[in-house]
Amino acid sequence: MTLTPGLVGEVTLVVGQEHTAATYGSGLAPVLSTPHLIALMENASQKALNPHLEPGTSAVGTRIDMHHLAATPIGMTVRVRAKLIAVEGQRLTFHVEAWDAVDKIGECTHERFIIDYERFMQRVASKQG
Repeated sequence: MTLTPGLVGEVTLVVGQEHTAATYGSGLAPVLSTPHLIALMENASQKALNPHLEPGTSAVGTRIDMHHLAATPIGMTVRVRAKLIAVEGQRLTFHVEAWDAVDKIGECTHERFIIDYERFMQRVASKQG
């Protein structure tokens, strides 16, 4: 597997009621919730990796330092772009930005870690006894 800085992944979403702070319980406003914006940022990062991962591997999020800069109302489209900026062994660092039709709404530094899926799931199963 050769992962090099510069890989890019993008996702878009039309904000629906199910994506709002009011629905997530993270606030009362009918705007894109911070938890859902974080999920989109992780999705864009993973999308950058998917075509380049070896069979039997995946990546998991391990850290995110995010700033939610502006509110996005229901019905507006959000676009999130993740760029791989560093590869240190199994640790991958992304710079991610998000926009709606009017503003830059968020940015983050996000780390993901390459895992052997089978071994990872064995550790998860061992927690269940």
